[in-house]
Amino acid sequence: MHIKFWTLSFLLLRATVNMADSTVLVETEHFDRLGGWVVDQQFMDEMGSPFLLAHGLGIPVEDAETTIDFPETGEYRVWVRTRDWVGPWKTESTAPAKKASGTPGKFQIIINHSPLRPIFGVKDADWNWQDGGVIFIDKKRITIALHDLTGFEGRCDAILFSTDKDRIPPNQDPEMSGFRRKLLGYPENPPDAGVYDMVVVGGGIAGTCAALSAARNGLKTAFIQDRPVLGGNNSSEIRVWLQGKIHGVKYPRLGDVVQELEQEKSAHYGPDNTADLYEDEKKITLVKAEKNISFFPGYRANEVETENGAIKAVIAQNINTGARLRFPGRWFSDCTGDGCIGFLAGADYDLTLDGHMGRCNLWNVKETEKPVSFPHCPWALDLSSKPFPGRGGEGGITKLGGWYWESGFYHDPFEKGEYIRDWNFRAMYGAWDCLKNIDKIYANHKLNWCAYISGKTGIPALIRGCDLVKKKIY
Repeated sequence: MHIKFWTLSFLLLRATVNMADSTVLVETEHFDRLGGWVVDQQFMDEMGSPFLLAHGLGIPVEDAETTIDFPETGEYRVWVRTRDWVGPWKTESTAPAKKASGTPGKFQIIINHSPLRPIFGVKDADWNWQDGGVIFIDKKRITIALHDLTGFEGRCDAILFSTDKDRIPPNQDPEMSGFRRKLLGYPENPPDAGVYDMVVVGGGIAGTCAALSAARNGLKTAFIQDRPVLGGNNSSEIRVWLQGKIHGVKYPRLGDVVQELEQEKSAHYGPDNTADLYEDEKKITLVKAEKNISFFPGYRANEVETENGAIKAVIAQNINTGARLRFPGRWFSDCTGDGCIGFLAGADYDLTLDGHMGRCNLWNVKETEKPVSFPHCPWALDLSSKPFPGRGGEGGITKLGGWYWESGFYHDPFEKGEYIRDWNFRAMYGAWDCLKNIDKIYANHKLNWCAYISGKTGIPALIRGCDLVKKKIY
Protein backbone atom coordinates (compact mmCIF):
# COMPACT_ATOMS: atom_id res chain seq x y z
CA MET A 1 0.00 0.00 0.00
CA HIS A 2 1.52 3.28 -1.12
CA ILE A 3 -1.21 5.62 0.03
CA LYS A 4 0.14 8.72 1.76
CA PHE A 5 -2.04 10.89 3.98
CA TRP A 6 -0.09 14.09 4.48
CA THR A 7 -0.67 16.11 7.62
CA LEU A 8 1.63 18.54 9.37
CA SER A 9 1.23 19.82 12.90
CA PHE A 10 3.11 22.40 14.93
CA LEU A 11 3.20 22.76 18.69
CA LEU A 12 4.59 26.28 18.69
CA LEU A 13 2.70 28.74 16.53
CA ARG A 14 5.16 31.58 16.80
CA ALA A 15 8.33 33.14 15.47
CA THR A 16 10.67 35.87 16.64
CA VAL A 17 11.18 38.57 14.01
CA ASN A 18 14.40 40.05 15.48
CA MET A 19 16.15 40.72 18.75
CA ALA A 20 14.57 44.16 19.16
CA ASP A 21 10.96 43.00 19.15
CA SER A 22 9.01 39.77 19.39
CA THR A 23 6.08 38.97 17.11
CA VAL A 24 3.82 35.95 17.53
CA LEU A 25 1.37 34.97 14.81
CA VAL A 26 -1.47 32.56 15.55
CA GLU A 27 -3.44 31.30 12.57
CA THR A 28 -6.86 30.28 13.87
CA GLU A 29 -7.14 27.26 11.57
CA HIS A 30 -4.11 25.89 13.52
CA PHE A 31 -6.01 25.86 16.83
CA ASP A 32 -5.64 22.68 18.89
CA ARG A 33 -9.42 22.40 19.45
CA LEU A 34 -11.90 23.97 17.06
CA GLY A 35 -14.92 23.56 19.34
CA GLY A 36 -17.97 24.51 17.28
CA TRP A 37 -16.00 26.66 14.82
CA VAL A 38 -15.32 25.28 11.33
CA VAL A 39 -12.41 25.78 8.90
CA ASP A 40 -13.49 27.72 5.81
CA GLN A 41 -10.94 27.53 2.97
CA GLN A 42 -13.17 28.55 0.03
CA PHE A 43 -11.93 32.11 -0.27
CA MET A 44 -8.30 31.79 0.85
CA ASP A 45 -6.96 32.64 -2.61
CA GLU A 46 -8.74 36.00 -2.50
CA MET A 47 -8.48 36.99 1.19
CA GLY A 48 -5.17 35.31 1.94
CA SER A 49 -5.88 32.38 4.25
CA PRO A 50 -8.43 29.90 5.54
CA PHE A 51 -10.32 31.17 8.58
CA LEU A 52 -12.55 29.91 11.37
CA LEU A 53 -16.30 30.43 11.02
CA ALA A 54 -18.84 30.39 13.87
CA HIS A 55 -21.54 28.58 11.92
CA GLY A 56 -24.10 28.19 14.67
CA LEU A 57 -27.42 28.94 12.92
CA GLY A 58 -28.20 31.56 15.53
CA ILE A 59 -26.88 29.65 18.54
CA PRO A 60 -23.39 30.61 19.81
CA VAL A 61 -20.91 27.82 19.07
CA GLU A 62 -18.48 26.20 21.50
CA ASP A 63 -15.17 28.03 22.00
CA ALA A 64 -12.16 27.24 19.84
CA GLU A 65 -9.01 26.97 21.99
CA THR A 66 -5.27 26.62 21.65
CA THR A 67 -2.07 26.90 23.68
CA ILE A 68 0.95 28.83 22.41
CA ASP A 69 4.44 29.68 23.64
CA PHE A 70 5.83 33.22 23.72
CA PRO A 71 9.53 34.03 23.35
CA GLU A 72 9.35 36.43 26.28
CA THR A 73 6.93 38.01 28.72
CA GLY A 74 6.03 41.69 28.54
CA GLU A 75 3.63 44.08 26.85
CA TYR A 76 2.23 43.13 23.46
CA ARG A 77 -0.16 44.85 21.12
CA VAL A 78 -2.81 42.47 19.80
CA TRP A 79 -4.17 42.54 16.25
CA VAL A 80 -7.08 40.35 15.10
CA ARG A 81 -7.79 39.81 11.41
CA THR A 82 -11.55 39.73 10.94
CA ARG A 83 -14.40 41.66 9.32
CA ASP A 84 -18.00 42.78 9.68
CA TRP A 85 -19.39 40.29 7.20
CA VAL A 86 -22.64 42.18 6.52
CA GLY A 87 -20.70 45.40 5.95
CA PRO A 88 -20.96 45.19 2.13
CA TRP A 89 -24.73 45.68 2.40
CA LYS A 90 -24.60 48.64 4.73
CA THR A 91 -23.32 51.05 2.10
CA GLU A 92 -25.20 49.93 -0.99
CA SER A 93 -27.88 52.36 -2.17
CA THR A 94 -29.79 49.74 -4.11
CA ALA A 95 -33.02 47.87 -3.37
CA PRO A 96 -34.19 48.02 0.27
CA ALA A 97 -33.95 44.24 0.50
CA LYS A 98 -30.17 44.54 0.18
CA LYS A 99 -29.65 46.96 3.05
CA ALA A 100 -28.42 45.65 6.37
CA SER A 101 -28.06 46.95 9.90
CA GLY A 102 -26.41 45.45 12.94
CA THR A 103 -23.32 43.29 13.39
CA PRO A 104 -24.21 39.60 13.63
CA GLY A 105 -20.66 38.18 13.57
CA LYS A 106 -19.51 39.33 17.01
CA PHE A 107 -16.97 37.39 19.05
CA GLN A 108 -14.38 37.80 21.80
CA ILE A 109 -10.72 36.85 22.14
CA ILE A 110 -10.01 35.33 25.56
CA ILE A 111 -6.40 35.25 26.82
CA ASN A 112 -5.77 33.04 29.85
CA HIS A 113 -9.51 33.12 30.64
CA SER A 114 -9.71 36.93 30.48
CA PRO A 115 -11.45 38.53 27.46
CA LEU A 116 -9.82 41.36 25.58
CA ARG A 117 -11.83 44.55 25.89
CA PRO A 118 -12.81 45.05 22.23
CA ILE A 119 -15.60 43.07 20.59
CA PHE A 120 -14.43 41.72 17.25
CA GLY A 121 -16.17 41.24 13.93
CA VAL A 122 -17.84 44.64 14.12
CA LYS A 123 -15.59 46.87 12.00
CA ASP A 124 -14.99 47.24 8.25
CA ALA A 125 -16.64 45.37 5.42
CA ASP A 126 -13.32 44.00 4.15
CA TRP A 127 -10.87 41.74 5.90
CA ASN A 128 -8.73 43.91 8.18
CA TRP A 129 -6.50 43.81 11.27
CA GLN A 130 -8.63 45.09 14.15
CA ASP A 131 -6.68 46.59 17.05
CA GLY A 132 -7.16 44.51 20.20
CA GLY A 133 -5.24 46.86 22.50
CA VAL A 134 -2.09 46.35 24.59
CA ILE A 135 -1.93 43.51 27.10
CA PHE A 136 0.72 42.18 29.47
CA ILE A 137 1.81 38.56 28.92
CA ASP A 138 3.06 37.42 32.32
CA LYS A 139 3.95 33.83 31.39
CA LYS A 140 5.50 32.29 28.31
CA ARG A 141 2.79 29.68 27.74
CA ILE A 142 -0.75 31.01 27.38
CA THR A 143 -4.17 29.82 26.25
CA ILE A 144 -6.25 31.61 23.63
CA ALA A 145 -9.94 31.08 22.96
CA LEU A 146 -12.37 32.37 20.35
CA HIS A 147 -15.67 33.01 22.09
CA ASP A 148 -18.64 33.35 19.75
CA LEU A 149 -21.36 35.76 20.91
CA THR A 150 -24.14 35.20 18.39
CA GLY A 151 -23.94 31.99 16.34
CA PHE A 152 -24.41 34.13 13.25
CA GLU A 153 -21.31 33.47 11.12
CA GLY A 154 -18.59 35.37 13.00
CA ARG A 155 -15.16 34.80 11.47
CA CYS A 156 -11.55 35.10 12.56
CA ASP A 157 -8.49 34.59 10.38
CA ALA A 158 -5.48 35.23 12.62
CA ILE A 159 -4.25 36.85 15.85
CA LEU A 160 -0.95 38.73 16.01
CA PHE A 161 0.98 39.74 19.16
CA SER A 162 3.87 42.20 18.87
CA THR A 163 6.10 43.97 21.38
CA ASP A 164 6.50 46.62 18.67
CA LYS A 165 3.29 48.49 19.47
CA ASP A 166 3.48 50.53 16.27
CA ARG A 167 3.71 47.46 14.02
CA ILE A 168 0.68 47.17 11.72
CA PRO A 169 0.72 43.80 9.94
CA PRO A 170 0.31 43.74 6.14
CA ASN A 171 -3.22 43.08 4.93
CA GLN A 172 -2.70 42.38 1.21
CA ASP A 173 -0.78 39.79 -0.76
CA PRO A 174 1.98 39.28 -1.74
CA GLU A 175 3.33 41.13 1.33
CA MET A 176 0.95 39.36 3.70
CA SER A 177 1.73 35.83 2.51
CA GLY A 178 5.48 36.45 2.77
CA PHE A 179 5.02 37.96 6.24
CA ARG A 180 3.08 34.89 7.36
CA ARG A 181 5.54 32.38 5.93
CA LYS A 182 8.42 34.15 7.65
CA LEU A 183 6.69 34.17 11.03
CA LEU A 184 5.61 30.54 10.77
CA GLY A 185 9.04 29.39 9.60
CA TYR A 186 7.95 28.02 6.22
CA PRO A 187 10.43 27.98 3.30
CA GLU A 188 9.87 30.15 0.25
CA ASN A 189 10.33 27.07 -1.94
CA PRO A 190 8.12 24.19 -0.79
CA PRO A 191 9.47 20.64 -0.73
CA ASP A 192 8.46 18.08 -3.33
CA ALA A 193 5.71 15.66 -2.34
CA GLY A 194 7.00 13.09 -4.82
CA VAL A 195 7.14 12.71 -8.59
CA TYR A 196 3.96 11.59 -10.33
CA ASP A 197 2.65 10.44 -13.68
CA MET A 198 -0.71 12.09 -12.98
CA VAL A 199 -1.65 14.91 -10.61
CA VAL A 200 -5.42 15.24 -10.05
CA VAL A 201 -6.59 18.47 -8.43
CA GLY A 202 -10.10 18.50 -7.01
CA GLY A 203 -11.89 15.75 -5.10
CA GLY A 204 -15.44 15.98 -6.42
CA ILE A 205 -16.97 13.14 -8.38
CA ALA A 206 -14.97 14.06 -11.50
CA GLY A 207 -11.68 14.20 -9.61
CA THR A 208 -12.35 10.99 -7.70
CA CYS A 209 -13.17 9.17 -10.92
CA ALA A 210 -10.08 10.60 -12.63
CA ALA A 211 -7.77 9.55 -9.79
CA LEU A 212 -9.23 6.04 -9.58
CA SER A 213 -9.08 5.55 -13.35
CA ALA A 214 -5.50 6.83 -13.60
CA ALA A 215 -4.32 4.60 -10.76
CA ARG A 216 -6.04 1.53 -12.19
CA ASN A 217 -4.29 2.16 -15.49
CA GLY A 218 -0.91 2.00 -13.80
CA LEU A 219 -0.20 5.70 -13.30
CA LYS A 220 1.43 6.90 -10.11
CA THR A 221 -1.16 9.46 -9.05
CA ALA A 222 -1.25 12.37 -6.61
CA PHE A 223 -4.82 13.20 -5.60
CA ILE A 224 -5.25 16.68 -4.06
CA GLN A 225 -8.47 17.75 -2.33
CA ASP A 226 -8.99 20.89 -0.23
CA ARG A 227 -11.58 19.35 2.11
CA PRO A 228 -11.41 16.36 4.47
CA VAL A 229 -14.12 14.54 2.47
CA LEU A 230 -14.55 13.58 -1.18
CA GLY A 231 -17.50 14.09 -3.48
CA GLY A 232 -17.81 17.87 -3.77
CA ASN A 233 -21.51 18.58 -4.24
CA ASN A 234 -22.15 14.90 -3.58
CA SER A 235 -20.72 14.96 -0.05
CA SER A 236 -22.08 15.38 3.47
CA GLU A 237 -20.84 18.98 3.41
CA ILE A 238 -23.05 20.09 0.49
CA ARG A 239 -25.59 17.23 0.11
CA VAL A 240 -26.62 16.98 -3.52
CA TRP A 241 -27.40 13.41 -4.52
CA LEU A 242 -25.44 11.76 -7.30
CA GLN A 243 -27.16 11.73 -10.69
CA GLY A 244 -26.42 11.72 -14.38
CA LYS A 245 -26.75 9.49 -17.41
CA ILE A 246 -24.37 6.56 -17.48
CA HIS A 247 -24.11 3.30 -19.45
CA GLY A 248 -25.71 4.76 -22.58
CA VAL A 249 -26.34 2.73 -25.71
CA LYS A 250 -23.32 4.10 -27.58
CA TYR A 251 -21.07 4.12 -24.51
CA PRO A 252 -22.08 1.18 -22.32
CA ARG A 253 -18.98 1.39 -20.09
CA LEU A 254 -19.25 5.14 -19.48
CA GLY A 255 -20.05 5.58 -15.82
CA ASP A 256 -18.57 2.38 -14.39
CA VAL A 257 -16.52 4.29 -11.81
CA VAL A 258 -19.39 6.66 -11.07
CA GLN A 259 -21.54 3.64 -10.28
CA GLU A 260 -18.99 2.50 -7.71
CA LEU A 261 -19.45 5.84 -5.91
CA GLU A 262 -23.24 5.74 -6.01
CA GLN A 263 -24.97 5.90 -2.62
CA GLU A 264 -27.60 3.39 -1.59
CA LYS A 265 -30.27 6.09 -1.22
CA SER A 266 -30.81 9.32 -3.19
CA ALA A 267 -33.27 12.18 -3.85
CA HIS A 268 -33.32 13.58 -0.35
CA TYR A 269 -35.13 16.77 0.65
CA GLY A 270 -35.61 18.82 3.80
CA PRO A 271 -34.63 17.44 7.21
CA ASP A 272 -34.33 13.93 5.77
CA ASN A 273 -31.24 15.08 3.84
CA THR A 274 -28.82 13.82 6.48
CA ALA A 275 -25.03 13.58 6.32
CA ASP A 276 -24.82 9.80 6.61
CA LEU A 277 -26.69 9.26 3.34
CA TYR A 278 -23.70 10.55 1.38
CA GLU A 279 -21.38 7.77 2.52
CA ASP A 280 -18.23 9.91 2.61
CA GLU A 281 -16.18 7.04 3.96
CA LYS A 282 -17.11 4.84 1.01
CA LYS A 283 -15.38 7.18 -1.42
CA ILE A 284 -12.28 7.50 0.77
CA THR A 285 -12.13 3.72 1.19
CA LEU A 286 -12.11 3.25 -2.58
CA VAL A 287 -9.23 5.71 -2.89
CA LYS A 288 -7.31 4.03 -0.07
CA ALA A 289 -7.59 0.70 -1.83
CA GLU A 290 -5.57 1.90 -4.84
CA LYS A 291 -1.84 1.27 -4.42
CA ASN A 292 -0.94 3.89 -7.05
CA ILE A 293 -2.71 6.81 -5.34
CA SER A 294 -1.07 9.19 -2.87
CA PHE A 295 -3.98 11.08 -1.32
CA PHE A 296 -3.59 14.63 0.02
CA PRO A 297 -6.80 15.66 1.80
CA GLY A 298 -6.92 19.19 3.20
CA TYR A 299 -4.58 20.64 0.56
CA ARG A 300 -5.61 23.47 -1.76
CA ALA A 301 -3.67 23.78 -5.03
CA ASN A 302 -3.24 27.48 -5.73
CA GLU A 303 0.07 27.88 -7.59
CA VAL A 304 1.26 26.45 -10.92
CA GLU A 305 4.73 26.15 -12.42
CA THR A 306 4.96 26.15 -16.21
CA GLU A 307 7.73 25.77 -18.78
CA ASN A 308 7.25 26.55 -22.48
CA GLY A 309 3.51 26.64 -22.04
CA ALA A 310 3.29 23.26 -20.26
CA ILE A 311 2.50 22.62 -16.60
CA LYS A 312 5.48 21.20 -14.74
CA ALA A 313 4.17 21.25 -11.16
CA VAL A 314 1.39 22.52 -8.93
CA ILE A 315 1.86 23.81 -5.41
CA ALA A 316 -0.75 23.13 -2.75
CA GLN A 317 -1.22 24.60 0.70
CA ASN A 318 -2.51 22.74 3.74
CA ILE A 319 -5.74 24.39 4.91
CA ASN A 320 -4.96 23.73 8.58
CA THR A 321 -1.23 24.30 8.92
CA GLY A 322 -0.43 26.60 6.00
CA ALA A 323 2.48 24.38 4.91
CA ARG A 324 2.99 24.01 1.16
CA LEU A 325 4.00 21.05 -0.99
CA ARG A 326 5.13 20.90 -4.61
CA PHE A 327 3.71 18.27 -6.97
CA PRO A 328 5.74 17.72 -10.17
CA GLY A 329 4.11 15.50 -12.74
CA ARG A 330 3.78 14.39 -16.33
CA TRP A 331 0.05 14.96 -16.71
CA PHE A 332 -2.37 17.14 -14.75
CA SER A 333 -6.12 16.84 -14.43
CA ASP A 334 -7.97 20.04 -13.45
CA CYS A 335 -11.08 18.83 -11.61
CA THR A 336 -11.51 21.95 -9.48
CA GLY A 337 -14.89 22.69 -11.03
CA ASP A 338 -13.75 26.21 -11.88
CA GLY A 339 -10.78 25.55 -14.17
CA CYS A 340 -8.47 27.05 -11.54
CA ILE A 341 -5.35 25.13 -12.54
CA GLY A 342 -5.79 25.94 -16.20
CA PHE A 343 -6.31 29.60 -15.36
CA LEU A 344 -3.18 29.71 -13.21
CA ALA A 345 -1.26 28.05 -16.04
CA GLY A 346 -2.29 30.80 -18.44
CA ALA A 347 -4.79 28.82 -20.51
CA ASP A 348 -7.38 30.63 -22.62
CA TYR A 349 -10.71 30.98 -20.88
CA ASP A 350 -14.12 32.60 -21.12
CA LEU A 351 -16.05 33.92 -18.11
CA THR A 352 -19.65 35.03 -18.46
CA LEU A 353 -20.41 37.55 -15.74
CA ASP A 354 -24.03 38.35 -16.60
CA GLY A 355 -26.50 35.58 -15.95
CA HIS A 356 -24.07 32.73 -15.33
CA MET A 357 -25.06 29.92 -13.00
CA GLY A 358 -24.70 30.70 -9.34
CA ARG A 359 -23.94 29.07 -6.02
CA CYS A 360 -26.19 27.47 -3.47
CA ASN A 361 -25.94 26.72 0.24
CA LEU A 362 -28.57 24.12 0.99
CA TRP A 363 -30.33 24.28 4.36
CA ASN A 364 -33.23 22.71 6.20
CA VAL A 365 -35.33 22.95 9.36
CA LYS A 366 -36.47 20.35 11.84
CA GLU A 367 -39.50 19.95 14.09
CA THR A 368 -38.97 19.74 17.85
CA GLU A 369 -41.28 18.82 20.72
CA LYS A 370 -41.78 22.37 21.98
CA PRO A 371 -41.87 25.94 20.64
CA VAL A 372 -38.51 27.39 19.53
CA SER A 373 -37.98 31.13 19.22
CA PHE A 374 -35.74 32.84 16.68
CA PRO A 375 -34.40 36.40 16.94
CA HIS A 376 -35.23 39.16 14.48
CA CYS A 377 -32.35 39.60 12.01
CA PRO A 378 -32.24 43.22 10.73
CA TRP A 379 -29.00 42.45 8.88
CA ALA A 380 -30.60 39.62 6.86
CA LEU A 381 -32.61 39.96 3.65
CA ASP A 382 -36.02 41.45 4.39
CA LEU A 383 -38.34 38.95 2.75
CA SER A 384 -41.49 40.00 4.62
CA SER A 385 -43.14 41.23 1.40
CA LYS A 386 -41.55 38.67 -0.93
CA PRO A 387 -42.69 35.25 -2.12
CA PHE A 388 -40.13 32.50 -1.77
CA PRO A 389 -40.09 28.71 -2.07
CA GLY A 390 -41.66 27.25 1.05
CA ARG A 391 -43.73 30.31 1.97
CA GLY A 392 -47.51 30.30 1.76
CA GLY A 393 -47.81 26.54 2.05
CA GLU A 394 -46.32 25.78 -1.38
CA GLY A 395 -44.22 22.70 -0.94
CA GLY A 396 -43.98 23.10 2.83
CA ILE A 397 -40.67 22.75 4.59
CA THR A 398 -39.22 20.53 1.85
CA LYS A 399 -38.97 23.62 -0.39
CA LEU A 400 -37.06 25.59 2.21
CA GLY A 401 -33.37 25.64 1.50
CA GLY A 402 -33.42 23.52 -1.66
CA TRP A 403 -31.46 24.37 -4.79
CA TYR A 404 -34.04 27.03 -5.56
CA TRP A 405 -32.01 29.15 -3.11
CA GLU A 406 -29.25 30.03 -5.53
CA SER A 407 -27.48 33.37 -6.09
CA GLY A 408 -24.45 35.06 -7.58
CA PHE A 409 -25.65 35.22 -11.17
CA TYR A 410 -24.22 38.69 -11.85
CA HIS A 411 -21.08 38.70 -9.73
CA ASP A 412 -17.55 37.52 -10.34
CA PRO A 413 -17.68 34.02 -8.79
CA PHE A 414 -14.09 34.28 -7.55
CA GLU A 415 -13.52 37.85 -6.42
CA LYS A 416 -16.99 37.92 -4.83
CA GLY A 417 -17.22 34.31 -3.72
CA GLU A 418 -17.52 35.14 -0.03
CA TYR A 419 -20.08 37.85 -0.84
CA ILE A 420 -22.21 35.33 -2.74
CA ARG A 421 -22.04 32.73 0.02
CA ASP A 422 -22.87 35.35 2.66
CA TRP A 423 -25.82 36.56 0.59
CA ASN A 424 -27.14 32.99 0.78
CA PHE A 425 -26.74 33.11 4.56
CA ARG A 426 -28.70 36.38 4.65
CA ALA A 427 -31.44 34.82 2.51
CA MET A 428 -31.75 31.83 4.84
CA TYR A 429 -31.81 33.86 8.03
CA GLY A 430 -34.18 36.40 6.47
CA ALA A 431 -36.60 33.70 5.34
CA TRP A 432 -36.61 31.98 8.72
CA ASP A 433 -37.02 35.32 10.51
CA CYS A 434 -39.99 36.05 8.24
CA LEU A 435 -41.65 32.67 8.76
CA LYS A 436 -41.14 32.65 12.53
CA ASN A 437 -41.71 36.32 13.40
CA ILE A 438 -43.93 37.69 10.60
CA ASP A 439 -45.98 34.72 9.41
CA LYS A 440 -45.99 33.13 12.89
CA ILE A 441 -45.72 29.57 11.55
CA TYR A 442 -43.44 26.63 12.27
CA ALA A 443 -43.56 27.44 15.96
CA ASN A 444 -41.98 24.12 16.96
CA HIS A 445 -39.36 24.11 14.21
CA LYS A 446 -35.73 25.20 14.35
CA LEU A 447 -32.94 25.68 11.82
CA ASN A 448 -31.35 22.25 11.60
CA TRP A 449 -28.48 22.38 9.09
CA CYS A 450 -26.93 24.65 6.49
CA ALA A 451 -23.99 24.06 4.15
CA TYR A 452 -21.30 26.65 4.70
CA ILE A 453 -19.36 25.20 1.74
CA SER A 454 -21.14 26.49 -1.36
CA GLY A 455 -22.42 24.12 -4.01
CA LYS A 456 -21.65 25.18 -7.57
CA THR A 457 -23.83 24.64 -10.60
CA GLY A 458 -22.53 23.68 -13.99
CA ILE A 459 -25.74 23.15 -15.99
CA PRO A 460 -28.90 25.28 -16.45
CA ALA A 461 -31.01 23.32 -14.00
CA LEU A 462 -34.00 24.42 -11.92
CA ILE A 463 -34.87 27.27 -14.22
CA ARG A 464 -38.09 28.05 -12.44
CA GLY A 465 -36.32 28.44 -9.14
CA CYS A 466 -33.51 30.51 -10.65
CA ASP A 467 -35.95 32.87 -12.37
CA LEU A 468 -37.89 33.26 -9.16
CA VAL A 469 -34.77 34.17 -7.25
CA LYS A 470 -33.38 36.50 -9.93
CA LYS A 471 -36.55 38.46 -10.63
CA LYS A 472 -38.42 38.56 -7.37
CA ILE A 473 -35.87 38.41 -4.56
CA TYR A 474 -32.48 39.32 -5.91
